[in-house]
Amino acid sequence: MLPEDWEPIYEEILEEFGYDRSYDESSVRLLKALMMNSDLISDDEISVQRDVTVFGCSDSLEGDIGSAAPRGTLIASGSSVGTLKKMGIFPDIIVTDLDGDIGPQTEASQRGAVTFIHAHGDNSELIQRYAQEFLGPVVLTTQSRPDNIVSNYGGFTDGDRAVCIARHFGAENILLLGFDFDRPSEKEGTDPKVKAMKLRWAKKIIFDHNRKGVSFEMPR
Repeated sequence: MLPEDWEPIYEEILEEFGYDRSYDESSVRLLKALMMNSDLISDDEISVQRDVTVFGCSDSLEGDIGSAAPRGTLIASGSSVGTLKKMGIFPDIIVTDLDGDIGPQTEASQRGAVTFIHAHGDNSELIQRYAQEFLGPVVLTTQSRPDNIVSNYGGFTDGDRAVCIARHFGAENILLLGFDFDRPSEKEGTDPKVKAMKLRWAKKIIFDHNRKGVSFEMPR
């Protein structure tokens, strides 16, 4: 998704959730400052196959993997990396805003996984704590204005942002595992109502704004 296509969606999200764009941009500045000497890579160094599996963080992940074997380029969102590690699956790409179980994510980074690290208004403390632990190749992302070292591929949560990234790099067939848009996973410190709103947006971004030229599959 191009930034100009994402911008009206982003403005609608800001209005619905009452977010302030300036906080997103403040976190981006922090991320840039901390990661300036990291292994930052450009788009032409990233390869994604036509077939892609995107792993979400829902409680259904293990069961979904048992029902549908992952294929193609493996893109893991956030804390799904820990579950994948237990199952002996190692992602090619990680998409994270540094929330949740970080250890498996930094381990996967050290194994060579490309990590898309996202800055938004309420993860500046997590950026300070964890961003520099990712020692492998890194791409910095924002949901606000991109620049020469920070990209915006669209997306609001790790899961739908992973789909936007897959689409940007040419994926045509996307298998979604560990996605449950109706039953939010319980997480300490998270408002279930806000989580449900985010999942509605994730579903909309995936299926309404990434539908053209791609087929999606989910376990029944």
